[in-house]
Amino acid sequence: MPEQHLFEYAVIRVVPRVEREEFLNVGVIVYCRDRRFLQAVYLLNEEQLIAAFPGVDIPLIQRYLDAFVAIAAADKNAGPIAQLDAASRFRWLTATRSTIIQSSKVHPGLCSDPLQQVQRLLKEFVLGNEE
Repeated sequence: MPEQHLFEYAVIRVVPRVEREEFLNVGVIVYCRDRRFLQAVYLLNEEQLIAAFPGVDIPLIQRYLDAFVAIAAADKNAGPIAQLDAASRFRWLTATRSTIIQSSKVHPGLCSDPLQQVQRLLKEFVLGNEE
């Protein structure tokens, strides 16, 4: 059996009207310290988002989501937060906030391959396909 590593994850949510607390899951953030792994990914179903939240600003949401991905990847063009260590970037991305892009609470798990967990979690929480 492959070695298991502790990982943490959160679900990325679009919350167009924060005061209503309604959201759509669009991505995940996965952090595994032992494997030096941090990745944020999203799949934005524009039709579903518009159906749930008419008038939503899709380009604005995509820019915000792209910023999450860039910060997780430590993109040198993503500003000062992206230059922090992986643990600090993960904590910043998953911090409680009242903005259009939010994350769920952080959840732990064990895995042998964090990248595989990203794909599994994306299928489960965004696409609704449980394995």
